[in-house]
Amino acid sequence: MVTLKTQQNLGNLLKSIVTPGQRNDLTQANTLLHGVLNSYVIADRGYSSKKLHSKIRAQNCEPVIPPKSNAREPWEYDKHIYKERHAVECFFSKIKYFRRLFSRFDKSARNFSAFLSFVGACLWLR
Repeated sequence: MVTLKTQQNLGNLLKSIVTPGQRNDLTQANTLLHGVLNSYVIADRGYSSKKLHSKIRAQNCEPVIPPKSNAREPWEYDKHIYKERHAVECFFSKIKYFRRLFSRFDKSARNFSAFLSFVGACLWLR
């Protein structure tokens, strides 16, 4: 599950994709970035790849993704803008108040995704 943050949404849920727990987040990055133009893409080290950086720049966006600690050719990123990523972590903290989500009571991905969307809408309307 990934959230995207821009100035307009202030850390609220825009898009989410439910994947198995053992799946890498990077596999869903192209789907999440579809339609994102002219903005900063703030992500954690799990999204650090040169292919993804190229795709983000092709969409006229600026990647703000720190390199992995073992990167052979580390790149520069705007650390000041990266501090805004705390809004995503705050969103994850907020959804943990909904016991049904953090305990994963729903067995099907469809029901879990539906309730996640409901919680995202409730938090958006707060």
